[in-house]
Amino acid sequence: MTSSATSYFLIGPTGAGKTTVGRLLATSLNLTFIDLDEEIEARSGADIPWIFDVEGETGFRDRESKALVDLVDRPGIVLSTGAGVVARPENRALLTAHKPSVIWLKVDLKTQYERLRHDKGRPLLQVNDPKAKLRAMATEREPWYAECAGVQVSTGRASPNAVVKRILAGLGVGQ
Repeated sequence: MTSSATSYFLIGPTGAGKTTVGRLLATSLNLTFIDLDEEIEARSGADIPWIFDVEGETGFRDRESKALVDLVDRPGIVLSTGAGVVARPENRALLTAHKPSVIWLKVDLKTQYERLRHDKGRPLLQVNDPKAKLRAMATEREPWYAECAGVQVSTGRASPNAVVKRILAGLGVGQ
């Protein structure tokens, strides 16, 4: 049912499972998987924490926006974005232009925190109260996710395969 030109974009908070689910979705649809953060690391030759340390969040967001512009019109991909990609209006405009194919993976705060509490590779969570930071990011970003998304899928405690099935059903795409 999918044409080689169709691409899909996963958005949502950190810890929602965008990379894991994205890989499975791409396999299911016989598309190429691209993780935006991995693309940024490959292009820069540095990992995300290093980019944040040296260039700050603004430098990272500049790199993220450039990579998104380069990839958003590539046919036949599943693109897993970073959680903060929606922070910039120009990124939201790019994603909204592809709205039917933008999937918002939603996750509750408790599950999100449990998945991330020991993860030292997420610079924005290296604070005294990461749970409060996650809550604040959700409050700020959820309206932006809603603006961009064509499909919303709650991940919760579901297996990644079950989440992919929900996505396919929400898109009206057969496996």
